[in-house]
Amino acid sequence: MDFDWHSDPITRATPVTRHYKNTQNVRRFMLEHCGPGFKFDRPFMAWIRNDVPKTLGDVVDEWRRRHEEARA
Repeated sequence: MDFDWHSDPITRATPVTRHYKNTQNVRRFMLEHCGPGFKFDRPFMAWIRNDVPKTLGDVVDEWRRRHEEARA
């Protein structure tokens, strides 16, 4: 059985599966780890689903990297 993106607990170690969805559960996790400025945008969502294996920790780190560069 695949991961339920709507209700299963998410950690930094949670793998992004081919059934990944940008759910409220994921948004809560990302807000907790990235802060109140977190938002999904199309380029970032495409990166999440680019078929390169990653975890939600990688997703958090990439969002932070993109937004630190934007502030620099």
